Amino acid sequence: MIAPKLTAQTKAGGCASKLSPKILNQALSCMPRQFNENVLVGFDTADDAGIYRLTPDIALVQTVDFFSPIVDDPFTFGAIAAANAVSDVYAMGGKALTALSILAWPAAGDIDVLEQILKGGAAKLKEADCVILGGHSVNDPEIKFGYAITGLVHPDRYKPNAGAKAGDVLLFTKKLGTGVISSALKRGIASEKHVQGAIDSMLTLNRATAEAMAEFDVHGVTDVSGFGMLGHAREMALASKVTLEIDAAKLQFLDGALEYARAGALSGGLHNNRDFVASCVEGTSEVDDLLYDPQTSGGLLISLPEADAVQLERKLPAAYRIGSVRERGDKPLRIQ
Repeated sequence: MIAPKLTAQTKAGGCASKLSPKILNQALSCMPRQFNENVLVGFDTADDAGIYRLTPDIALVQTVDFFSPIVDDPFTFGAIAAANAVSDVYAMGGKALTALSILAWPAAGDIDVLEQILKGGAAKLKEADCVILGGHSVNDPEIKFGYAITGLVHPDRYKPNAGAKAGDVLLFTKKLGTGVISSALKRGIASEKHVQGAIDSMLTLNRATAEAMAEFDVHGVTDVSGFGMLGHAREMALASKVTLEIDAAKLQFLDGALEYARAGALSGGLHNNRDFVASCVEGTSEVDDLLYDPQTSGGLLISLPEADAVQLERKLPAAYRIGSVRERGDKPLRIQ
């Protein structure tokens, strides 16, 4: 008997399986504020990872990320889960050091498939020079996999989402569209070429971007993942008390993404993102669906001065301008 495809066993794949930002925001608003002089970044600014100072020269970067299958090949799924998890450390300007696996797996599941998922994750973490120390698993009918990652950064050199300044340029480092392509795959309408293009993007570590950013006066960074471009841009804008102005015409998309969005391959996560974020957005565009599309192992959104943006673009050919930062207007986001 042929085993069902991984994506056929999930309600939503990759970061589209995240909890609705509206529900998450409501729950977190009830959390008591923390007061600890060594907590440099906590959950209050919805940043990509937490920062805890150990010494005047060393701080921990900690994050966790796991999700259900976004592709059918188990080795590739494991590798994407690993790339996605370490990305949050890179978004803070840190170096990933150790990982703890998080696994939800059906007790009657195919052990060969599980082994391939674990091997894929291990291979990608090896590429990131990140060591797996252990993990935890539970019996669950729906497969989920990912990692808790610990990294290091200098306490004075981490890159928060709260530092964007009026006059900054906004750069982005990957193309959008992994969510709609994943949805198209689940519906059986995605071409192999388009799926492979999305896979190649998701497998690309943001490590080179993090290392390049260290050389410049980067003010703010966020990892664009499950809440989509506008969801994570909203977090940066609110944390920085500015308005992010995004030129939709400058955004780049994975091959096939526009076609699948027009065909209605839109995930529940996309609708959740729109429901939560739309009230914070001034203006619309013809590619609005893709601005809310949940990204898995997406690019980094970077806010930095013009002169530094020019230099970073030269070091990172994949990086491109998508807008600018303005003084806070009526709404935190503006689409041109």
